[in-house]
Amino acid sequence: MTMTDPIADLLTRIRNAQQERNRWVDIPASTVKKRIVYILREEHYIKDFIIIKRIPQDMIRIFLKYDHNDDPVISQIDRVSKPGRRVYAKAENIPKVLNGMGIAILTTSKGVISDKVARKLNVGGEIICNIW
Repeated sequence: MTMTDPIADLLTRIRNAQQERNRWVDIPASTVKKRIVYILREEHYIKDFIIIKRIPQDMIRIFLKYDHNDDPVISQIDRVSKPGRRVYAKAENIPKVLNGMGIAILTTSKGVISDKVARKLNVGGEIICNIW
């Protein structure tokens, strides 16, 4: 079976692992997924991640983050732009996620970046997902 949306798979694996209260989750690596996971770490939604070298494909091990009540730090993680329906936003129209409490991750001409960085750089792009 070929995967039609590897980013949706990444988000679903994180969601499922957190429901099970797993400490980490492994996902097949790609450049875009590494950038998304890097942003999740920068924004403190995950503890950390490592790249596990494997043949034929490297894996990303994501160490999930929970609060003092053992609840997942990520309460919602949603795919916005899908292969069948791409969602784009101009720099001035990038929506604020939960009034700025969450983040959006975009793919832009400057690479895969968070909504805050996109506003600073004044670039728009494809909205990959929202997290809060």
